[in-house]
Amino acid sequence: MKTTTIQPMPPERLLELDNVHVHFTMREGLVKAVNGVSYHVNRGEVLGIVGESGSGKSVTARSIMKLLARNAIEAEGRIRFRPKPESEIDISALSRQSREMRALRGGSIGMIFQEPMTALSPVHSIGTQIMRTVMLHRGVGKQAARQRAIELLERVQLPKPAEMVDRYPHQLSGGMRQRAMIALALSCDPSLLIADEPTTALDVTTEAQILELLKSLQEEMGMAIIFITHNFGVVADIADRVAVMYLGRVVETGSVDDIFYRPGHPYTRALLQSIPKLGQAPMRRLRTIPGMVPDPFNIPEGCVFNPRCAHAVLGTCNVEAPSVVSFPGEQSVRCHFAGQLPEEVQ
Repeated sequence: MKTTTIQPMPPERLLELDNVHVHFTMREGLVKAVNGVSYHVNRGEVLGIVGESGSGKSVTARSIMKLLARNAIEAEGRIRFRPKPESEIDISALSRQSREMRALRGGSIGMIFQEPMTALSPVHSIGTQIMRTVMLHRGVGKQAARQRAIELLERVQLPKPAEMVDRYPHQLSGGMRQRAMIALALSCDPSLLIADEPTTALDVTTEAQILELLKSLQEEMGMAIIFITHNFGVVADIADRVAVMYLGRVVETGSVDDIFYRPGHPYTRALLQSIPKLGQAPMRRLRTIPGMVPDPFNIPEGCVFNPRCAHAVLGTCNVEAPSVVSFPGEQSVRCHFAGQLPEEVQ
């Protein structure tokens, strides 16, 4: 029997997803939420994940943390994590409640959820929740953990942290709850932070403050961030590289400059063209992407974007799934006509 040798991750690489599939068993049938997702995160960088709702962004992130619903099936694929240059962990081989996974979750990998009011416990104070995480992963006493909680609340710029430590989530505003969630995620100095649309429910001013806070903390701590969003403006502000997802697949990856100035996939172009631009005529209609995201129970054959693509060719795009085409640098595009599409003004 022929065996496949798995090459070790490069030393600069922190996380690597290779052909990850996640399906959900439903009464109506099987939902293929993630279909062959591959991307990586280097140490100290910010990777932005963008795409419409239902593209599989959050499900992929939860598969890294082993926080999927109980009806989830991790069909295939590999997730590898390298918290230290000399140690590599195969997350895909760990069970949800294993000691190794529980040590990673909240320890080496932190996560900020979209809605802190549902992610934080309503019956425990902010300080208690941070203290429990610190005591579990650091093995320190209650007094040291409380002091650590106060320091973290001060670090995320919450006013009067010595008082805030005893407040409950319902006593805080939305922006303050999100800062408390960031403090909880950073309580054990993780090497990777997963931020799942952390500013979606916030007003524009608070969103800008949270983004500025995350950028300063990332530079200070040297951690890597996976930032999940549907907002290209946020991506331009915080990310180093971008992965664009559509219907459970990564259709394009590249640097921020590649994605914004040299987008190679029709879907990426369509998303960018739907954004209002400064200086644009006030009465000019925004361009929209025709159609809707397909039913997950009935994924299109061939290229998953072909029913909505202005460049689709019958007999090719609706029959054969495209392979990934690589370009100079780190840009890659999953399209039959990558590099052949007409130039468009962005």
